[in-house]
Amino acid sequence: MRLFFTALMFYTRLPVPKNIDHSADALNRSTMFFPLIGWIVGGIGVGIYWLGTVLFPPTYLPVLFSIIATVWVTGAFHEDGFADVCDGFGGGWTKEKILAIMKDSRLGTYGTIGLVLLLAVKFFALQSLLGVETFGWAVALKYISAHSLSRLTAATVISALPYARDDLDAKAKPIAQGITASQLTIAALFGLAPLLALVVYTTLWIYLLFLIPLALVRWRFIWFFNKWLGGYTGDCLGAVQQVTEVVVYLSFVSLLWVSV
Repeated sequence: MRLFFTALMFYTRLPVPKNIDHSADALNRSTMFFPLIGWIVGGIGVGIYWLGTVLFPPTYLPVLFSIIATVWVTGAFHEDGFADVCDGFGGGWTKEKILAIMKDSRLGTYGTIGLVLLLAVKFFALQSLLGVETFGWAVALKYISAHSLSRLTAATVISALPYARDDLDAKAKPIAQGITASQLTIAALFGLAPLLALVVYTTLWIYLLFLIPLALVRWRFIWFFNKWLGGYTGDCLGAVQQVTEVVVYLSFVSLLWVSV
């Protein structure tokens, strides 16, 4: 429970017991609960969406409020990482320059454009997904699956690459030491559980095929980060989480379109 609350403290703005500290060891070991945090963030997002459909017409507002809720509950932690990666790789041509740009707290042109486009795709994908289907357990599990699977994908990047920075800045302390096989197994259980629950609930095994585009995107990110940085940073993991979350939404939307 201490490790879970440590993960909750680091990855969200949600309150935790006062005895939870910033122990480097606890922060590192708590990475295995990263996909479980996706349950919570996704659950809050889908809950706000449902509330929005009760209070407002089921058009764009509920989806927008849902995205705002997930951004708020995480403190835009992963969105910030995605924007930094856009700035770093957009403006840097060497490892040192890319890392320096990503560490800069200022938002540049590449980060602004990338974040706007990412949020736009996320909004319209969710609108296509949530606005078409009748709200129920299937919709909720799809939403939560995107958050848990995207965080699991980010966790697997930790196991595949070394940490790229020589200095362990505060943002990367919990993940700079890697992740063990047992911790990755626990993360995989939490990451896959919502998708497996969706498969059982709907009896549609085709949803398991969505792991293929995730694997391809993961492979591409690993290749790209290894080529330019020789490893990953905390910002890289944020970018992986955001992109793969959108990939899951698009997979669900694509299946809906093809089935029609």
